[in-house]
Amino acid sequence: MSQIEYEIQFSPLAMEMLMEVRDKRELEKLRDRINQLKLEPDKQGKVLTDNLAGLRSVRAVGQRYRIVYEIEEETIVVLVIGVGRRKEGDKRDIYRLLGKLLQDE
Repeated sequence: MSQIEYEIQFSPLAMEMLMEVRDKRELEKLRDRINQLKLEPDKQGKVLTDNLAGLRSVRAVGQRYRIVYEIEEETIVVLVIGVGRRKEGDKRDIYRLLGKLLQDE
């Protein structure tokens, strides 16, 4: 039985966040990690809770970045919601930013 390959899509916010990554090596590592989500995205990362419930997160570029995504089973799509640095307590922390932005929608 062959594995199902998910299509990767990006939210406008995720595209914006990726364009803000200036370091080319970091960007390359982020792209590679996102591409790994094509296979078995449900077995990667962790399930998020609270205001990010329904989303998942994987670590990238060592432990510094998080890729936050949603799995759309019906359409076989992994929707990347956001990409950013994990800085607990910082107002630019990826979870904090996404929580605030998704709350405003």
